Amino acid sequence: MNAWSYIPRVADGELSRRLAANGAVVIEGPKACGKTETARQRAASEVLLDIDTSAREAAGIDPGLVLPGSVPRLIDEWQVVDTMWNRVRREVDARKAVGQFILTGSSVPADDQTRHGGGMRIGRVRMRPLTLSEAGRSTGEISLAAILEGAASAASDPGLTLEDLVAEVVMGGWPGNRQLSLTDAAQAVRDYLDQIRRTDIHMVDGVRRDPQRVAAVMRSLARNIATQASLTTIAADTAGTDATVNYETVGSYLGALERLLIIENSAAWNTHMRSSHQLRTTPTRYFTDPSLAVAALQASPGTLLADLSFFGLLFESLVVRDLRVYSQPLAGAVFHYRDNSNLEVDAIVDCGEKWAAFEIKLGVSQVDHAAANLLKFASRVDTSRRGEPGILAVIVGSGYGYVRDDGVHVIPIGALAP
Repeated sequence: MNAWSYIPRVADGELSRRLAANGAVVIEGPKACGKTETARQRAASEVLLDIDTSAREAAGIDPGLVLPGSVPRLIDEWQVVDTMWNRVRREVDARKAVGQFILTGSSVPADDQTRHGGGMRIGRVRMRPLTLSEAGRSTGEISLAAILEGAASAASDPGLTLEDLVAEVVMGGWPGNRQLSLTDAAQAVRDYLDQIRRTDIHMVDGVRRDPQRVAAVMRSLARNIATQASLTTIAADTAGTDATVNYETVGSYLGALERLLIIENSAAWNTHMRSSHQLRTTPTRYFTDPSLAVAALQASPGTLLADLSFFGLLFESLVVRDLRVYSQPLAGAVFHYRDNSNLEVDAIVDCGEKWAAFEIKLGVSQVDHAAANLLKFASRVDTSRRGEPGILAVIVGSGYGYVRDDGVHVIPIGALAP
């Protein structure tokens, strides 16, 4: 692959389907995840508002000035012009045709920018960093869509070593990092976070925040990755000797980071349960990509290999990222489950009529315990009202893919694909 090769994405198909049904499609995702290049695969013309100063100034005066062009027309970083959304919406109404515009944005705008909505006019596609499948690091022998429909998991050992997985976590799913050495890729992610704390977090809502405190919040989030840490816990971890940091302040910082799409938590799965155990509703906290947690802590491959307990949480973060991407074309979302008896399931993929439960374990030695946990969880679900799970599965870092005698699937992450 040369430095300019486009890496096909799961979102390619989603974009095509949305363009066929909507006048415009907005692609949302963190900076550097590949939104613009994906949009360019379908766009016939483009205007880049973040780097084209003259176009941005013209659009600030009248957004309609940048809309003419061959369609679909790409409007990159549309949210830098406050009135762009409503102008595109009106243009779609006027043209009465699908596939007119592709809008890309690396932050979620304030509510008033989209308060008029885009229902039946503007579709949405969420993009995330590269999955292992998209990056060419999965054999693709086990399809999430297929096993949800009843296919058996069966795969040879994809051959990913612990060192390989560490490298993937450190490098992250950023397309621009695939051509870099691991050392340079790690530095690129650290620079990415530095840009966020110094500049981007202010631009998202105009609020001035102390860059050092932003970095402290991100370090705390990294230390609490893949846990249900409360705002109070993160505030205490962030404050140190600074008593002025409270949970409300932390909530504001995390909210801004979520709008920049570099944080994506897993909400609690709420469904009908036979058990009287009450659901705990604190979200499980993740960065959009595990490399951001590594960068926030200034960690290295060596320090991660020396702390496999922590690396197991980063591995969980990587798997959840991939499950989100693979399930999105199925109209799926990823949740977690934990009740007041501390029964916990790492990931629930809910696609409406179909759902599946996954435990995520780095080592194959943990499969027996994880499988027992899944079976215990499944016994508490009121399947008469929710339906049987498509599958129960343990996703592991290495080894073979197969179905156990108890019906639980074992899936190496290096074999999983959409």
